[in-house]
Amino acid sequence: MKIQNIFITFICCLLSNIVLAQNKHTTTPLSIGEKIEFQSKILKEKRVLNIYLPHKYSKDSIKTYPVIYLLDGSIDEDFIHISGLVQFGSFSWIRMIPESIVVGIANVDRKRDFTYPTNNKKDKEDFPTTGGSENFINFIEKELQPFIEKKYKTTTTKTIIGQSLGGLLATEILFKKPNLFDNYIITSPSLWWDDESLLTYVPTPYNSEKSIYIAVGEEGEIMKKVAKELYDKLQLLQNDNTELYYEFFEKQNHGDALHLAVYNAFEKIFKSKK
Repeated sequence: MKIQNIFITFICCLLSNIVLAQNKHTTTPLSIGEKIEFQSKILKEKRVLNIYLPHKYSKDSIKTYPVIYLLDGSIDEDFIHISGLVQFGSFSWIRMIPESIVVGIANVDRKRDFTYPTNNKKDKEDFPTTGGSENFINFIEKELQPFIEKKYKTTTTKTIIGQSLGGLLATEILFKKPNLFDNYIITSPSLWWDDESLLTYVPTPYNSEKSIYIAVGEEGEIMKKVAKELYDKLQLLQNDNTELYYEFFEKQNHGDALHLAVYNAFEKIFKSKK
């Protein structure tokens, strides 16, 4: 009986050691880039940038990368899934887009930053902090872009991605300061803002090459109407240095059109540049 007990004890210890050995593991942080916090003098507040860097990015390398600026670029917004598209699209066996840096601009108050002043009473009630887009565009032009170009190894090619109110802001930049970006990806733009006044604005002319992609899902008649009107307006103004694209996604809505739209935009915009 003693021998039997010793044997059982031995087996139990052996099994316990095997289980413990199997449970041993090492955990390390998983990083796809960098998070930067800095004080904006223009906005007078701390801002956060989420940065995706290509896998082989190195400060010691001579290689440079185009930059994709993402509005609504917080970690819990669009930064992760858009960075995933950029990584996938730049795989050597895909080659849809060049390896690129993604700059996700985290929000503080998007209703303030992405809108210009409105005369619409309901807009003012729903967006009490409204009207800061001019200041935010100055921040992009005079602080953000110079900061990124100084800190990272960049080419001169810049893309902006904006959806909903971000699409409104991207359209305002295109109309007022078009040379801030080379490529504009505008999805589900909230051009109903201020009784659709931006659609009556006469855009600033430009001579540089541009690619402009506009998309909207099944999001109600107003959203579909203003997106198509934006495309029609740009089509009338289109010249030889502009590639213009429009897509309607009948199976997507305001919540899920962005991901598919950005994938298609990458495919169209960068294919035309090869």
